[in-house]
Amino acid sequence: MALPLLPGNSVNRNMGKEKFHKSQHWGFCNNVRMLVSEDKPGIGGELLLGQKIKPKYSVFPKGMGTDMPSWVAFDKQVLSFDAYVEDEVPYKSQENYRIRRYKIYFYLEDDTIEVNEPVLKNSGLPQGLFIRRHRIPLPPPDDDQFYTVYHFNVNTDIVFYGRTFKIYDCDAFTRSFLRKIGVKLNPPGQCPEDPYMKTRRGKLDYMEPLHPYQSFDTLKQFLEYDRKVLRFFCVWDDSCSVSGDRRELILHYFLSDDTVEIKEVLPHNSGRDAVSLFLQRRKLPKYGPPGVFQPGQLTDQTVLNVSAGSSENRMYSYLLDKYNLGKLDQEFYKDTDLSIGTTINVWGRKVLLCDCDDFTKTYYRTKYGIENFTSIPCKAPPPRTIERKFPPYTGFGSEEDSLRSCISFMPTPHQRNFKKFMEFDSYGNISNTLRFFAKLITHKCADVERMFVISYFLSDDTISVFEPIERNSGYTGGRFLKRGRVKKPGQEVFKSEFLEYIKAEELYVGAKVNVNGYLFLLVNADEYTLNYMERNSDKFPLSNIELILQKLKEEESKSREFKQVFIAADCMHTTMVDFNTFREIMMNLTAGKLTDQEVITIARHYRVPEDPCPDRNVLLAQAHQQLKKNAFANFERLIATCVYHDREKKKVLPSKDIKRLCKSFRLPLTEDLLGSLLSRFEDSEKQINYESFVCALNWRVNPVPELEVVSYIKERCEDEWLGMPSPIPVKGVYYLNLLKDVFGLEEE
Repeated sequence: MALPLLPGNSVNRNMGKEKFHKSQHWGFCNNVRMLVSEDKPGIGGELLLGQKIKPKYSVFPKGMGTDMPSWVAFDKQVLSFDAYVEDEVPYKSQENYRIRRYKIYFYLEDDTIEVNEPVLKNSGLPQGLFIRRHRIPLPPPDDDQFYTVYHFNVNTDIVFYGRTFKIYDCDAFTRSFLRKIGVKLNPPGQCPEDPYMKTRRGKLDYMEPLHPYQSFDTLKQFLEYDRKVLRFFCVWDDSCSVSGDRRELILHYFLSDDTVEIKEVLPHNSGRDAVSLFLQRRKLPKYGPPGVFQPGQLTDQTVLNVSAGSSENRMYSYLLDKYNLGKLDQEFYKDTDLSIGTTINVWGRKVLLCDCDDFTKTYYRTKYGIENFTSIPCKAPPPRTIERKFPPYTGFGSEEDSLRSCISFMPTPHQRNFKKFMEFDSYGNISNTLRFFAKLITHKCADVERMFVISYFLSDDTISVFEPIERNSGYTGGRFLKRGRVKKPGQEVFKSEFLEYIKAEELYVGAKVNVNGYLFLLVNADEYTLNYMERNSDKFPLSNIELILQKLKEEESKSREFKQVFIAADCMHTTMVDFNTFREIMMNLTAGKLTDQEVITIARHYRVPEDPCPDRNVLLAQAHQQLKKNAFANFERLIATCVYHDREKKKVLPSKDIKRLCKSFRLPLTEDLLGSLLSRFEDSEKQINYESFVCALNWRVNPVPELEVVSYIKERCEDEWLGMPSPIPVKGVYYLNLLKDVFGLEEE
């Protein structure tokens, strides 16, 4: 009778068959010479073509079919059967037979069998591997054949070397495999219970051991949680005690042995000694400090007696106290006792757990299902600010000096703002000084004609007042007010707070300034002051052209009136008017909404440019005037430096190099004047003959005629100005450009 085809084997039907006593012989499968089995049906027996069996686990490697050998198709696939053996026990009154359980493993790849006996505690029998893995022959008279998969079934007896094994069950994979190959499985049976073990178990249930068996298996916990540490951020508030404060701590809980270690986070300059640990690693008791215990009170086991055998075969044994009489129960903190917001007892110190790291959160989320990890702020609240009150100013010395005597027992001099002084101190042609022309507002007719120059120094916020000397005026002139800070009027002098002083933002053309009881009207400012205020328009809004034009746009209803008045004033139709006319028109039409500073800012923005290309002699005269004023005469060294940089000895250098060298020598010329001079001496290749340029600047060797002093045009001022003369800021203003930007009016 032919057996069904098993995976991994095939047989050529045209091939002749012969019987051999051996289980395998050489044959051909798909034109490949290999070992096949024919003498007995089984995994290596005769197969039927066309059948496939797919066990529970993968049988065939990827890309291969049923034409594989069995040791490839059934690699690592084993059938498992549960069996038992009844062993007779003669000459023993306690038991007549004994039930021994076994595991039978059938390897599909080569029809080998292995039998194991599970280890039973205190059985007194050698257990474990019972029959090693090999092919087992059938019992006589068929001992020339071997067991195959078809010899196995549930609720059947099978004989291995004279011992009868009763199979009563198998695993799920074995059951599925046998069904697929056509074996009809019997219903599973039950393994009888060993009568002796049943009797012994009944006795053990009613008997207490003399030596209590206590398990202290810490190796498993160590291997599972080694190098796994829970970290909590906590705080110990000791501010209630004398000289106590809040101390930040970090708690480490070692999962391998349930020990605790605490470190302290010391801030910089805390004044505390840097110690390695706040609490050494150990188990932390819940109720501490527990006090001092006698030896043997805190032990895992209590030994009552130790005995030894005879002197020849000495064997030590000990008796433990299973009732733990006299032993103190001490509870220690576990991982279940630690959570955010919990206050733990660290040897009498209450420590609050405020936060934890990501690993700790993952551990509690995975093991205990905790999801709430809301942290508690552990930083100490800022200390209460105690307002320090100082006594009022006494009037002796400066306010800063009086305050320094109240701050420390040993008074120190007041330190001024050195950074501000270095940033705004004068250097080169940059003065960092705001100068205004002012007149004195008074009812005395003799003082009406007096003019003053008010200088504001940005480096230290000081003010000085100077009166120009005028012949036959009746006044000597000179210094009117020594340089110093000027207090605002109307303040209480004797108070704890500092007095307010005049700032640079309060000074502008048209402002009235009270300087120690003298009221001054600022009528004009120099060029540097106007430029500085326009560059820093965020601090000086009256010099911000955008804000001024926005204010003028509010007068859009008077746009045609503006245009008609300006055209009437422009008799020559040049689209420009002089500054006096421009100021008068703007003041009248805006009804006093614009200040003098704003009018000057508009006039400077739309002014008629002066001669853009002055003559070389004029530029040299201006340069000589500045060089004489600053006593600059280091021309020979400047020429020597230019010669050093002239590597090719052409006696020319690029214009940018000459400009850089002049700045390095701190040549006291403005940026515009220096650039205009360099442009006059440039050739077509933007190069300058440095010898001729420096010789032209040498005011001692090549002097030029001085510039004629231009008489200033007197402004037509309002009545309160009383006709005081002052230099005008610009000569002419393009009014049409102003009307285009503000009202969008075009020339007709």
